Amino acid sequence: MKEEETLRLIVLDNCKEFGELVNNHIKELRGVDTNYIVPVVTPRFNNGEGKGQILESIRGKDVYIISDIGNHGITYKSHGYVMHMSPDEHFQDIKRIIGAMMGHASSIKVIMPLLYESRQDKRESRESLDCAINLQELERLGVDEIITFDAHNPGVQNAVPLLPFSNLFPTRTALYDFVSNEKVNLDNIVVVGPDLGSSKRAKFYANILDCPLGLCYKERDYTKVEDGLNKIKIHKYIGEDVNGKNVIIVDDMIDSGSSILDTAKMMKEKGAENVYLMVTFSFFSKGIEKFEEFYKNGYFKKVYSTNVSYIKPELKDKEWFHSVDCSKDLALVINSLNYKQSITPFMNGKKELVKSLRTKHQNY
Repeated sequence: MKEEETLRLIVLDNCKEFGELVNNHIKELRGVDTNYIVPVVTPRFNNGEGKGQILESIRGKDVYIISDIGNHGITYKSHGYVMHMSPDEHFQDIKRIIGAMMGHASSIKVIMPLLYESRQDKRESRESLDCAINLQELERLGVDEIITFDAHNPGVQNAVPLLPFSNLFPTRTALYDFVSNEKVNLDNIVVVGPDLGSSKRAKFYANILDCPLGLCYKERDYTKVEDGLNKIKIHKYIGEDVNGKNVIIVDDMIDSGSSILDTAKMMKEKGAENVYLMVTFSFFSKGIEKFEEFYKNGYFKKVYSTNVSYIKPELKDKEWFHSVDCSKDLALVINSLNYKQSITPFMNGKKELVKSLRTKHQNY
């Protein structure tokens, strides 16, 4: 059997648009008109319980389940109330679909661009290790590989040392979009991390761009807790002078946005010419009002964020927001894995990326 005949995609309702883009890119890569998406349903009973059902055979197939557990825009009715699906419910649907396969697939790979419970990755007191426990559960269910984007802590894969764990980064595509749209001088950039937790990511971006690096340090008040977190008293900056520079602040996600906005304001106050925010995931859990305010005040020029997880509809028309399409990146990875080929070429090699970015910059 030819490898292209074994590939099947199961795209859950929480990422239909992204999954269709991936499917179309795979068709283009292979020069075929085959639809690789297998139809499935995950209906709910009136009391909120659910089930999963696969509507065509996947016997002997190489199955890739794609699920955006961060999509809170999916709703269902329970006892007459409209309920927004939580990450817990999305993860449960992944398990339901695996159960519906009844062991007939030749291999099962789970793609969660936003890794479920990725921020609950370590134990500091009497607390749960959710990410590790859930990865182990997928392994017990027969999953052959986990694929994700920009895991909050890639070290969590140590919980499943025998399970392949592919952690993809959107760096190449995000920087291509940035260079194409902004046409900035690549020799006049400083990459900044908004906290010490972002230091590795910021260093990676700085190495890719071959530019200086700066970091911020959050000094917290450990006597006060607000919204489950210790309040930040002050942000301190350590690093390259940003006066007259174009600053790219990089992080894995925007949640409430307080840290990255405080950093943007600090950079402008230190004389930065332009400030750009570059993240993988955009939750905007407390709304976009503060971002609107900071944009109008000139504290940042644009937010670059990927489309691998749910983007609030109101963001799509904002002049300060740019969605980075990473569907082809994932299509390339799936296509290569299905052909039993290495995905190393898609892991952002530094020399090749710097050279291609500078060539692209010269062409604009």
